[in-house]
Amino acid sequence: MTMTAEEQTSEGQHTIPMEGEDITPKKDGGVLKLVKREGTGTELPMTGDKVFVHYVGTLLDGTLFDSSRDRGERFSFELGKGQVIKAWDIGVATMKVGEVSQLICKPEYAYGSAGSPPKIPPNAALVFEVELFDFRGEDITDEEDGGIIRRIITKGEGYSKPNEGAAVEVTVEGTCNGRVFDERELKFEIGDGDSLGLPAGVEKGIMAMEQGEEARFDIKPKYGFGNAGNAKYNIPGGATLKYKIKLAAFEKAKESWEMNTLEKLEQSIIVKDKGTQYFKEGKYKQASVQYKRIVSWLEHESGLSEEDEKKAKALRLAAYLNLAMCFLKLQEPSQALENCDKALELDASNEKAFFRRGEALCGLKEFDKARDDFQQVVQLYPANKAAKSQVILCQKHIKAQHEKDKRIYANMFQKFAEQDSKKVEKVKGDTKENGNNDMEIDTTEKEVESEAKA
Repeated sequence: MTMTAEEQTSEGQHTIPMEGEDITPKKDGGVLKLVKREGTGTELPMTGDKVFVHYVGTLLDGTLFDSSRDRGERFSFELGKGQVIKAWDIGVATMKVGEVSQLICKPEYAYGSAGSPPKIPPNAALVFEVELFDFRGEDITDEEDGGIIRRIITKGEGYSKPNEGAAVEVTVEGTCNGRVFDERELKFEIGDGDSLGLPAGVEKGIMAMEQGEEARFDIKPKYGFGNAGNAKYNIPGGATLKYKIKLAAFEKAKESWEMNTLEKLEQSIIVKDKGTQYFKEGKYKQASVQYKRIVSWLEHESGLSEEDEKKAKALRLAAYLNLAMCFLKLQEPSQALENCDKALELDASNEKAFFRRGEALCGLKEFDKARDDFQQVVQLYPANKAAKSQVILCQKHIKAQHEKDKRIYANMFQKFAEQDSKKVEKVKGDTKENGNNDMEIDTTEKEVESEAKA
């Protein structure tokens, strides 16, 4: 509906025509929009999208109070997140790329009875000319590497989101190159998605959602099916996936601070068994998630009875050792090393911790240190034949590295010698040709010899 009205300024000095379409959900005339230049395409920004605009803001009497154009910098914000006045969240959501529109905003959709001193008085209606240049989905990855981009179709309710271990009810639709390959209603615990054929990016996406939210996710290979693809769904390696997900309901798993000591110990035993099952199935990433939960619950637990302290220590030690093994399998030696160090803080003579740390150091090609760890195992546990074999293997690697270094240095010095020889010959030739005296020749030769020695 298009409205035309007149409104006086607070001073009563001017009558300003107010016209445009009422775009407020309540249809209360709070935001009137007048398109001055049509945009392109059909897609509109969605809640959570980052939008890029230029704007000019004036009072109803035409007084300029702010302009991004005058600053020469486009303004950006996340749509629908309350980062700007209500009128903007409503108005920009109706715009296309390239569109220029005028938004006339009543005070309750702008700065209200407080205004924004000194430029915007209380109860001021405002006029904005807004140009939309671009919008893009929200990057929900921890690294902000663009691997999972969310576009919210329907905003959810509240602020709570599923956490690790939460029980969720979802509807998922996965597509690749326009083909639907997965369409299901599912109930599962966050962390178990792999067993249902869901890529890691889907679980990551669900953990960013509110109850009742429906959203689209663009998931790059790193968070999808990787370079291997997925034979079951006929997904090639390196494919980008698109998922439409609706989070119908969820129940959060208890956080550490919500559990008493007994609950933490009981839950740690349960997730340890779950992690072990994942490990046996070769699902090392999923196994590591379970072991990490034990650490998060028990790492800083204090004031335990002697018996509970002993149980907690045993569970933490097992978690660190199992995490080390998972990371070795995942070829992430640095993280394996870190967990071995933590295990050795709990048990300074632990056989598995020394052995796995040796393996991690081998993965990092630090064979001297790895040999020391394997020798420590042999010293503490003479029956460990695998450690003895690793000591020999490390010695071979160290010897091979020394031989390689010798060859590199020998070739390098030979190359330098040849270069120096060429320099001397060139100097002699130049001297003979130019007829320089003996003093000049001797000086030059000494300089060359000095460089060669250096």
